[in-house]
Formats: sequence, C-alpha cells, structure tokens
Amino acid sequence: MRIDKYLWCTRYYKTRNQATEACKKGHVKINEQVTKPSREVFPTDKITLRKNQIDFQLTVLEIPDSRVGAKIVGLYRTDTTPAEAFEHQEAQRLAQEYYRKKGTGRPTKKDRRNIDEYLDEGD
Repeated sequence: MRIDKYLWCTRYYKTRNQATEACKKGHVKINEQVTKPSREVFPTDKITLRKNQIDFQLTVLEIPDSRVGAKIVGLYRTDTTPAEAFEHQEAQRLAQEYYRKKGTGRPTKKDRRNIDEYLDEGD
C-alpha cells in the first residue's frame, strides 16, 4: 500500500490529498528516509511524521484493506511517540496564553467610557 493511502487509512490525515501534501513537503519518513507519496509501506516499517509540531513515530503492524474505524486503528500500527513531544506542545500552548489571555486586548467603547468616567471622578 502507498504511504499516503496508509496514513489516510489509519486516520492521521482527514483526506488522502493532505497525506500526499505532507509527503511532498518532506514531513513523512520511512525508516529515517524522506519518502514520496507513492512509496510502498510494509509491516515492520518505522514511520516518522510531523503534524501539528509533533513528531509522531509509528511502527506498521499490518496493512488495512481500506480506511478503518478509530477504534480498530491500533490493530494496524503501534504508536511509539514519546510523551515529551506532547508535553512540549502543551508547554507552548500555556506559554502563549501567559502573555495574553483570550478576550483581552484593546478596550471596547463601553470599557473606554467607564475608564473615562472613573478618571473624571478622580479630578
């Protein structure tokens, strides 16, 4: 089976076109070699793919006939992604929130009027 089809079948990408684009951009490696979308996948191959700033590491167990349900994806691959990869993404998300909370920023007209009233009362 082609690598782009395998990644689509095992639900790493929503569409086969997205899987093909990831291969063309060099985000997918089989046995530490950058691959084309047409590269064949065999059991025991080790796949590394970069998605959402996480380097997923997989080992192919079997080749599915077609796209499989989310509950049985584990029969076709073993996910060996280290936990540090997910922790790093969580740390980045928290760091981004630290600087500016969602919904904060420039005051609205109502906020601005309240600030002006408060400052006028002080004079």
